[in-house]
Amino acid sequence: MPEPRPEVLDFLLTRRSRPAKTLAPPAPDRAEVALLLTAAARVPDHGKLEPWRFVVLSGGALPRLAALIRELGAARGEAPDALEKLAGGFARAPLIVAVVAVPKPSPTIPEIEQTLSAGAVCLGLVNAALAAGWGANWLSGWPALDRGFLDRGLGLGPAEWVAGFVHIGTETRVPPERPRPDVSGLTDWVTA
Repeated sequence: MPEPRPEVLDFLLTRRSRPAKTLAPPAPDRAEVALLLTAAARVPDHGKLEPWRFVVLSGGALPRLAALIRELGAARGEAPDALEKLAGGFARAPLIVAVVAVPKPSPTIPEIEQTLSAGAVCLGLVNAALAAGWGANWLSGWPALDRGFLDRGLGLGPAEWVAGFVHIGTETRVPPERPRPDVSGLTDWVTA
């Protein structure tokens, strides 16, 4: 019989990301972020490839990246309102962790499994931050795949991309609950 952990199950059944626009300073310090990243790295990783890494963005990096988003977005023809919303999210963020997907050549581990592992890291980081009392949100958007942003903004390698920008900070208001999926309508039970 498994040993139940009702407090963990309760956390998972009630967890709720916090909208990035509602997060404010302070953000976790370097030691706290290191602990959150350690928790986030405990994900399925077939072959122990570690097909992901972290880039922690804070301080002057955030307005610099916001300016780059404005520049690149204008050149892409992004709608001004949407562009300002995206850039403003970087400019106002207390701290962002870019979870970088780093696909590794492998004869046995397909790239899709590596991508799923990077996604699991994103969710693990959000959950670790929430469990530690911080507000957190996993976002992406076109900068996650834009080579100009990845190269000039983050200095990533040619095969690397961002699986998620995880915003972390102090929650300023509790968001209302939102409708959740009807799991019974999404589940098939196969018994034979």
